[in-house]
Amino acid sequence: MTAFKWIVVVLVGVPIALLLAGQFGLLHGTAPADLGVHDGKLKAPSDTPNSVSSQADRWPGHAQQAYARIAPLALIRGGPDDTMARLRAVCQAIPGAEIVTNKSDYLYVRFSTRLLKFVDDTEFWFDPKAQVIQVRSASRLGRKDFGVNRARIEAIRARLLAGN
Repeated sequence: MTAFKWIVVVLVGVPIALLLAGQFGLLHGTAPADLGVHDGKLKAPSDTPNSVSSQADRWPGHAQQAYARIAPLALIRGGPDDTMARLRAVCQAIPGAEIVTNKSDYLYVRFSTRLLKFVDDTEFWFDPKAQVIQVRSASRLGRKDFGVNRARIEAIRARLLAGN
């Protein structure tokens, strides 16, 4: 096979293979079994730069990992109940969002990318001591997320505050 044919195979074949893998669920990854609130904390951020957490500093070894730190979400007028209700509505409006757990003080949302179907697990928890919404968002696969989780949380923050 000539070099030109190899280049064509790589440039056309690899993207098609990735697209098919995503459509058949091969890029979903495995859902973490330990999500939720445990001892007043959400799950620790990943050890690689593919997650963000408003509680990163509360986990040993994560305080120095600046990539993981993100501010918690502030409460909107009406307090925690209105904030969580608005947060649910904001998340539901995002393409690829699936609400998995919906409680008065906790929300777990799975976000899937449109084409490749990569999954990010995102949690929101009303922290009664701090009076904020703690947040954690992490990609299931890969070592980097190219800022996708951070950008999504910041977009959610902006939409949450815009409705205030």
